[in-house]
Amino acid sequence: MKLYEKLMKQCLKLAKKSKGLNLPNPYVGAIIYDEENKKVISSGYHQKYGENHAERNAILNSKKDVEGKTLIVNLEPCSHFGKTPPCADLIIKSKIKRVVIAMKDVNPIVQNKGITKLRQAGIEVIEGVLEKEALEINKIFIKNQTKLKPYIMTKIASSLDFKIALEKNKPTVITNEKSRYCVQKLRCEYQAIMTGSGTVLADNPRLNVRLKNKKSPVRIIFDPNNKLNFDYNVFKNDNTRIILINNSNVIVPSYVEKMPFFDFDSLFKELYKKGIYSIMVEAGQGLNTALFKNNEIDEINYFIAPKIFNKGIDFLSDIGEINFKDVKIKSIDDDILFNAKITKE
Repeated sequence: MKLYEKLMKQCLKLAKKSKGLNLPNPYVGAIIYDEENKKVISSGYHQKYGENHAERNAILNSKKDVEGKTLIVNLEPCSHFGKTPPCADLIIKSKIKRVVIAMKDVNPIVQNKGITKLRQAGIEVIEGVLEKEALEINKIFIKNQTKLKPYIMTKIASSLDFKIALEKNKPTVITNEKSRYCVQKLRCEYQAIMTGSGTVLADNPRLNVRLKNKKSPVRIIFDPNNKLNFDYNVFKNDNTRIILINNSNVIVPSYVEKMPFFDFDSLFKELYKKGIYSIMVEAGQGLNTALFKNNEIDEINYFIAPKIFNKGIDFLSDIGEINFKDVKIKSIDDDILFNAKITKE
């Protein structure tokens, strides 16, 4: 089993190479291993939406016969016709002897059907190898498939006494330079950034990615009460997709998409239909509090600076108890980064 764990780590590393180009599909990597000669003979990953899946690429990439070999893959092979033919059928046709899988596919069209098809064909299937790690890299896909909504992570930066600003509508620099660099890297991991009108009024942020050769995410501006004009940085026409959540009759620039707001559940389901699969929230007390109260946050990255302000604005207001799981804590020079998933009942 240790061998399969080592090979599965390689699959997970391969899976991440698509860098989001495969959305809304999951991150998947595959390796073909020759048990007799104890070596990897081929590998592949799902590179782009609509193109070959990882298993098919691994089989096609092999310069040697794959009959009798072991296939390691971090997600259950598909069993249906979609953009591409079923991977399970190709595995059977290729006479693979054993398939090692990290996690079952949560897509109802696939779930357990791929594994069943392989076993019915006489192929040995080993499940659950590095399942926790596989669930983590495909957290966005899992939320998309099970809830038909985007995965939502909120980034918060505060002092030790939970203050995000000293005064309302006045920007306050809280964290150190390395923490701010980490935020730039986080932005690269999410398809969209969402903020509220309060943050725009206070900070006039650009909400872009300032790292070389990195694409800026879609900007989602939550302004249901029409507090903003189009002179703010977030509305700059820089070839980035911009979505404005606004209930007024205001006429928006041609490059801005406008959506109404009824409730958060409906909003996020509609954003999912519009191709938004993951969102990083960078907002103030108002929007963060509303999202937590409505149980919409999946994960938090909370940067804590070694400062006490003794006055100012708290990052949340009157939301009751929040429980966390999968907690990770790391130091960034003198700052602390608290990362965790939100426990939902």
